[in-house]
Amino acid sequence: AGVVYLADAVAGLDLAADRVAAVRLAGGERIACDWFVNAAGGRGAEIAALAGIALPVERRKRTVFVFAAADPPEGLLPLTVEPSGVWWRPEGEGFIAGATPDPDLAVGAEDFEPAHAEWEDLVWPALAARSPHFEALKLRGFWAGHYDMNLLDRNAIVGPHPAIGNFLFANGFSGHGLQQAPAVGRAMAEWIRHGAFRSLDLAPFGFARIAAGRPDPERAVI
Repeated sequence: AGVVYLADAVAGLDLAADRVAAVRLAGGERIACDWFVNAAGGRGAEIAALAGIALPVERRKRTVFVFAAADPPEGLLPLTVEPSGVWWRPEGEGFIAGATPDPDLAVGAEDFEPAHAEWEDLVWPALAARSPHFEALKLRGFWAGHYDMNLLDRNAIVGPHPAIGNFLFANGFSGHGLQQAPAVGRAMAEWIRHGAFRSLDLAPFGFARIAAGRPDPERAVI
């Protein structure tokens, strides 16, 4: 029982009939498997391709800025999203904020360089226009990360592949991964244990809509 963490990379999948029989690692090890779960984030499409599956998922970079206001607004403030895609919310004694890049281009797996210009060009102007409390700000930090963006409809892809029965998807969360991870983790466990979703029916997020090119768009993506 339990989990074994391996510091290695998936280099190949051995398929037998309609199943993933084993995973081949870059270090040379071959691991037989009963189930294979693709939860590789921005690398999800690369992993799917090893099984001959086209997965419409690409990396999109997002930069988060940490700032303090000289005269911060009072009271409880919610996560606020501008029509422009600029967003902010309280974080500790200050705030964090970001923006949806335009254009929102694919990036490399190792590209974690923050988009510094977004602060001056997009984020701060939107904050200052929204509230005088955000006119005098001090930028205190920043970082960048990746979304695994589902190019079809920006919704998660969850559940089994229709032809490779033990290949399970947990991909394409498009920025909602932290929110949806507990439910999807439970769904994966239920499918492996029971061969079906039990707690929540996540069939609408299945691969069938991807194969059919039938989007179910998620509009709340920042």
